[in-house]
Amino acid sequence: MTGAAARAGPRSAKRRTAQALLAGALMLAAAAAVPATPASAPQFARGGAVPQPVAAHISDARLAGEGLLRWFGLRVYEARLWTGPRAPAPETLARSAFALELRYARALEGRAIAAASRDEIARLDLGTPAQLSAWFDAMARLFPDVAQGDRLTGVNLPGSGVAFYRNDRPLGSIDDPDFGPAFFAIWLHRDTAAPELRRSLLERAGTRGAGDR
Repeated sequence: MTGAAARAGPRSAKRRTAQALLAGALMLAAAAAVPATPASAPQFARGGAVPQPVAAHISDARLAGEGLLRWFGLRVYEARLWTGPRAPAPETLARSAFALELRYARALEGRAIAAASRDEIARLDLGTPAQLSAWFDAMARLFPDVAQGDRLTGVNLPGSGVAFYRNDRPLGSIDDPDFGPAFFAIWLHRDTAAPELRRSLLERAGTRGAGDR
């Protein structure tokens, strides 16, 4: 390997890692092809009504927290965490029905979202290689390309899997009880790549989350 190649290798790996850290239906894996977000990008109404898919799965759902993900100053998405009327302690959240709703401020490809989600789950050391491969295939089939203003909602179904919705319309589900805790750890694990967003999402559920001991 030449000196130039040796220098390029770490830089390339670092760039791939930076992209993956935006994982989960979140990432800027395709950001280079997306223009800067206009100031008029849609936003959640403050407080807002409970989305229909959330109400269908969670009785008397309440907003546990909300926040904004930015990447180098660019808006990526807004996120809201919905729980039941009595929000469980964050460390037991994965054993409860809850929903994570994302409103995108920029366009992203569904396959890039799936790949970045898989990479972030792997970074957190969750799932076996076989599970990561199966989960990626399932996410790549389900996750659509998103445009500015689109909402993706994932509903945790404890002991079953995760049901996904786009703009309140069903996309399908990933029926694996191990998938939900691993997928939502992207946002709720103590080692998440977006700790400030995690704190905002868990605002009314304490300061700890998936992965805490």
